[in-house]
Amino acid sequence: MRPVKKAPQSLAILASGTGTNADAICSHFAGNPLGKVVLIVTNNPEAGVLNVARQHGVSSAVVPNCDISTQLASMLLKHRVDWVILAGFLRKIPENVLAAFPDRIVNIHPALLPDFGGKGMYGSHVHKAVIEAGKRESGITIHRVNAQYDEGAILFQARCPVQAGDTPQSLAARIHILEHQHYPQVIEELLNSHLSPNGTL
Repeated sequence: MRPVKKAPQSLAILASGTGTNADAICSHFAGNPLGKVVLIVTNNPEAGVLNVARQHGVSSAVVPNCDISTQLASMLLKHRVDWVILAGFLRKIPENVLAAFPDRIVNIHPALLPDFGGKGMYGSHVHKAVIEAGKRESGITIHRVNAQYDEGAILFQARCPVQAGDTPQSLAARIHILEHQHYPQVIEELLNSHLSPNGTL
């Protein structure tokens, strides 16, 4: 476990896809005194998030799925990371990483947990399930990460309507707006809470 240090605190972003949330987070923390993105890690060598890292001048690394349990924790510690931010990272976080960063791993889920969470529930699979269930609203959940998929303590939720005729793609577009609007701000509030006397969000 790494000791809490004074701002700016170091962030690592883990992502498997295009990196739109990573881009929003990097932009938000550019010049921010509370935190700095120091590393972007992906398990996908073709992931667009690698371009995001280059655009923002952030170090990046590709860790194959077969090496995540053996390489990820040491890589994060080597970069002196304080917070691990999941932004569409489609792998379960190993126990050794959870142990190295207790209560300092955060994820965003494209639905209102505890509904529509768990293994295999990501991206368009979530939006399709929400629409097929006849829900009138969906949203985002930002939560701490534990050993179970999407079961960590909920930190924040925001909602949007599910409209008649919605497709997974049209619903995803509204969800993405919520993600980019709120995820960087909630991360900032987390960082700020760890610098305050009571440490609450």
